[in-house]
Order: sequence, then structure tokens, then C-alpha cells
Amino acid sequence: MNDDMTKSNYQPLTISAAGITVTFFPDSLCCRVEAGNRIWEQTCPPRIERKECSAVLFSDAASISHRYYQSGVGTGILSSYDGFAEMEKFSFETLIWIEHATGNVRFELIPGRDGEAFAAVHWPTPFAFDNPVSSSYTVMPVLQGILIPNTWETAVGKLPFNGQMCSAGAYMPWFGQVEARRGYIAICEQPWDAGYEIDHPAGGPYSHVGMYFLPSLGRLAYRRVTRFTFLEDCDYNDLCKVYRSYVKETGLFTTLAEKSARNPLVRKLVGAAIVHKGIKTHVSPDSLFYDREHPEKNDVVIPFAERTREILRFRDKGMRRLYLHLDGWGDPGYDNRHPDYLPACEEAGGWEGMKELSETIRECGYMFGLHDQYRDYYMDAPSFDREFACEAPDGSIFDMARWAGGRQSYLCATQAPYYVKRNFEEVLRHGIHLEASYLDVFTCNEGDECANPRHRMTRRECFEYRSACFRYLCSKKILPSSEECGDWAMRDLVFCHYGPYDFMLEKPGTPRRGIPVPLFNLVYHDCIILPWPMDRLPDTEDYMLYALLNGGGAYVDKDGAYPDCDGAFDAAREKQLDEDISRYRVVAALQEQVADYEMVRHEFLDGSPHRQRTLFADGTQVTVDLKSGEYRISHP
Repeated sequence: MNDDMTKSNYQPLTISAAGITVTFFPDSLCCRVEAGNRIWEQTCPPRIERKECSAVLFSDAASISHRYYQSGVGTGILSSYDGFAEMEKFSFETLIWIEHATGNVRFELIPGRDGEAFAAVHWPTPFAFDNPVSSSYTVMPVLQGILIPNTWETAVGKLPFNGQMCSAGAYMPWFGQVEARRGYIAICEQPWDAGYEIDHPAGGPYSHVGMYFLPSLGRLAYRRVTRFTFLEDCDYNDLCKVYRSYVKETGLFTTLAEKSARNPLVRKLVGAAIVHKGIKTHVSPDSLFYDREHPEKNDVVIPFAERTREILRFRDKGMRRLYLHLDGWGDPGYDNRHPDYLPACEEAGGWEGMKELSETIRECGYMFGLHDQYRDYYMDAPSFDREFACEAPDGSIFDMARWAGGRQSYLCATQAPYYVKRNFEEVLRHGIHLEASYLDVFTCNEGDECANPRHRMTRRECFEYRSACFRYLCSKKILPSSEECGDWAMRDLVFCHYGPYDFMLEKPGTPRRGIPVPLFNLVYHDCIILPWPMDRLPDTEDYMLYALLNGGGAYVDKDGAYPDCDGAFDAAREKQLDEDISRYRVVAALQEQVADYEMVRHEFLDGSPHRQRTLFADGTQVTVDLKSGEYRISHP
């Protein structure tokens, strides 16, 4: 550190604008934000995580300098860091500045010399949030969303996908905290190589949540910005509305009304009963799901004709709208040999049997969609070539054997649009009538990157290639869907497999990370069709109430692809079809009423997590009691 920058003689730097004061402390490299009557203060030193090495603190830099920064739009503090003994080719700057027009505080990480590998940069670091009361809470967009009171009894632990943005760990790239109605929302403006982490031990009494940034193909590569908006009087609803305004500015926000203008079939899907069925199961002996005690379960085929009879059964029961999501329709079987999935399963009736099913669906006025997969790259696929798998910087490729098809890598997303076009053109050539379809995992799993110089790809580019696959389906007037509802895809995605609360994917009775809240729907309810499970769990909850609370769609019949996985817990399911249809009709009637309206507000009544209410922009209110199973829907 330069002599004139020693901790003993370098004074704090302070900037003020738009009612916000930021003080930066060179001794700790942390800052304090005064917003209204609340002080938010960082206490953890920022650090650089290295692979298989100890972390490097920002303060370990030999050369550190700070100066005031001024532009036509804001006031800030610019810091430079260079001369790390363990990372000689790495330098960077940070800029903390207040935007005059809005009072937003931006934390910018700016690359300098960028020739040194790192695992993650942990900055900006968490604000102290140590008030041991339940009214102090953190909200995080894990799946649909969770609220974590500071005194929550369960340790939060590891987040899905390590909290990586653009995955199930963060449907939206933000988090927030509220204490005594004063709060903030932190929005990651470049989420492709970013994530967030939380420290909340069992019982609290604190929750510390901060950002981290990943390398892009081994480099810091570009400026990373986290935008903090501080609110003087707010709750989690207000944080969601700040983010809703933000995505309207960025262009991500695209309503169902806009999507239906491009393809009127959107209106046909609203209120449709969601039926999820399969054709062929083949589980490879090296799969985690291979059943050695009951080997006959590893190979099962349901004829297309059987599914056709089921569709006619729904018609005979007076079902007006229905969408069939079909798994395992390709000859290899569910989750096998992708992307080489054709032809239609011969044992189940081949192309002719599949065409009869699709024609029956069309004649009934229903909708038909196929499960397909363009990320998992199976090593027994005829076209498998490690040259086109995602390659790590050291030349290795990913290798695992979890799913039914056994050993796989990941297909570089630069290739995915070609395979989507190849396969769907063949399906359509055989006269299969599709009005919607499903590309698995694209909106659930994090972005991939590939170091192969012939098709080098960043995570941001990966999401662009995935979007290109959705847009191809749109060009064929096929409504695109995927596994979950990441907002990076909101321009194109019409519906998804689900967007549940995280506890719904765990076995019943598993301690919950927090209190479920519909953060995603408070932002995007009027932008996507979101089906909900309708399971009734013995002696606990009726998931139908969550479908009503969220004004979403409903599954009528849902066969899980894997036992006890992704919310498919057979012991909790009831298959009394007439009753299931009756329950679906209640949910569908509400969905048809509110699908195009914003979810304005969600609230807990009488301080109880069991009694909840949502309000939609047309004035519709839904009140549920999760303990008694009662609900009330009121219209203006």
C-alpha cells in the first residue's frame, strides 16, 4: 500500500445526493449508506475467491488509491486495486456512486489487467442485518420466492445452484431486506455471471446476504453493476414493484397480451387443464434412477393409443380446454440419447400412433406439446461428439450419469438451435400437429460456457442461444415453454412446467428455508402462464390453495418422470379424476378472470403465515387459509 494511503492517516470519503449519504472507509474498504432514518453498514471485508487456494482480500493489494468521482449524472468514489502478490496479473477498480435523478446507489466492479484466473469476487459485501426480531426479514427469489425472518428457526444453508442468477436459485436477479418498513432492493444488472449468498444460521438472529461475481471464460471481462434502491416505507411488495419498473425499462417485461398479439393461441392456453403423461421409459444401468430390485420398472412403454383413449375420456367428461405435455415420445425413451431423439417410439405405435394422438387432440380442440431436451448431451447418442460438448478451459468436458439415459455431457448451446430445427422440422413433416412445446431445463439450470475456440461461448451468449430456440418455435406458431420461469427468457416464454415455491420440490415434512411468498408473480403474473400442482398432502396442505392465491393454471393429471423427484411424491397424490376435474375448474375460472392482470399485492392476515390474501389489478381478491383449507374469491 502506498505511504499516503496507510490506514492510519487516510480519512473516510463521503458523498451525498438525492437524500442519500454514502461514506467509504479506506481502512476496512466497506461503506455506510444513510438513507432516511436508517443506516446500512457493511462489516465484511471484500475478497477474491481462488480455486483451490486461500482467498485474497481487496486489502492485500500493494497499491490502493481512492478519489472522488463526478459526472453529469452522479457523484461517486472511485477506488483502484493493483499489485496482488498472489495474483500479479490482476487489477481492477470499484466505483460506488449515487445517481442524482433517482437516489439509486450503484456498486460497479470494473476490470483492469485481467490475466489471472479466479473463482469469484465477493462484492458488494452484506450489510449488517442483526436485529433479532421476526419483522426484520430478507426476501430472495429462490424459485417463486421466500421470506426469511431474522429469527427463522431453520438454517438456510446452500441455495439451489449456489444462488446463481438466471437459474432456479434466482428466477430474478435481485434480493432485498426490510426492517421496520425501511428496506432496500439490490438488483444485479448483468446477471449472467453472478450469484448471491446468504448466511442465516438456525434461529438467526441475523441474515447476511451479499453478491458474488463469477469469471466469464476465466476473466472479469466486463463491468459488473449492482444497483441498490433504498426505500423509507416499504415491504416486500414494494421491492417487487421496484423490480417490475426496472424490467419495464430494460425491455424484459412482455405481457401475455403482447404475446397473444403475436400468437393468438396464448388465449387458448389460458384456463387449460394441464395433463402431463409419458410414453416410453428406459433407465440405463448406470443411471442413478436404475431400479435393481425391480428391473421390470426400468423399461415401460405406454402405447400412443392409450394416451388417445385418455384424451377422449377427458372430452367425454366435458373438459373444454386441455394441454397435453408428452414425455418419452421418442424412440430412445424419456431422457435418453438427446439430441438424437427421433423417430417416434416404434413400440408405442410409431409416427402413425403419434399422429393419431395429435389429430385426436386437435379434433377435441385441445393443445399438444412435446417434451424435448437440448442441454443434456448423451454419450450414446449417434451424433455425440465431444468436440461439440461444453469444454472447460483445461480441455475437459462435463461427465455424469444421473438421469435415465446414463452418461452425458452438456451440449454447447451454440449447437442447440440447429438440433431444435432439425428435430422439429422432422416432427412437423410427419404431420404431427403442435401448438405448444417444451424445451427442458433451459430456464431452470444456470448458463453454460464453452472454451472450445471453434464455438467459444460465454454464459450470456448461452442464454441468447437458448432464446433463439424459443424464437424458432414462435416462428412456427408453437408456444414455447421450459421447465421454470427465469425472467431472462420473459420476452419469448409463454408458459412453463411450473414456478413453484421451493418447499414443493422437497419431500413433505422437510424443514423450510423460509416463508413462501409470490415474489415472481408480484412482478410477472400478467406475463406468463404458470401451472400449479394440485396435490393434497395428508394432514398438511392443499396445494390448490396456492394455485388460487397465485391466479395460475392447474394440473389435472401429472405423472412424474422420476419417483420422489421434482415434486412428484406418489404417496401424496390422489387420482380421483372427477374430483380432480372439479377442483381444476375452480382454478381455471379464476385464471381466466385474472391472467392478464397484475398481482398488485400479497399479504399475511392477522400476522399468520396460514392466512394469506392476494389482490389483482381488476379488483379480484383471493383469501386462503392454509390450515383449514378454506378459500374465498371476491370480484369487484
